[in-house]
Amino acid sequence: MPPMSSSSTGLMKNNPMPARLSGSIDKLEMKLSSLQMFGIMTFMLMVFHSCSPEPLYDDTKNIPASVWKTGEMIRFEVPVNDTNYIYKFYLNIRHSTDYRYANVFFFINTTFPDGKVARDTVECILADKEGKWLGKGITNIRDNQVMLRRGLRFPQLGTYTFDFEQAMREQELTGIKDIGLRIIKE
Repeated sequence: MPPMSSSSTGLMKNNPMPARLSGSIDKLEMKLSSLQMFGIMTFMLMVFHSCSPEPLYDDTKNIPASVWKTGEMIRFEVPVNDTNYIYKFYLNIRHSTDYRYANVFFFINTTFPDGKVARDTVECILADKEGKWLGKGITNIRDNQVMLRRGLRFPQLGTYTFDFEQAMREQELTGIKDIGLRIIKE
């Protein structure tokens, strides 16, 4: 909202202020408006930050030289101390725009605290049908956060191990820079 001068408020129509004093009031009103805006923005930032759930787990692993060889596992060990919560399970993928594919397939081996193992195959789409990258980024690096599952409840207390393996049928997959795992309360 533009600052109002005292003459535009209609309060002093019969007694106009000197131009020098009127300009000072305009500047004061503009400063108060800026300070008020800063206060509102600070408050909103604090509210949004406090509303974002604390992750159970959030870690990223670098793929050396952006070359992921077949059989190389990227491991995340997640300690679970409470089985009552429901979680969202995200995979973070950072890749270069030189990556040759519009997607990436993974094998995910999950080892439960009791030693049982489950294996899943997951496809993550990184570009649309026209070849435009879906991740965020302004240079030659794109960051993608892909929700793998929601409504996840850990059935056992203890440490879960998630091993990720690239499943792209290439001995050396190039262009994937980092893989991350983020688990947050739903």
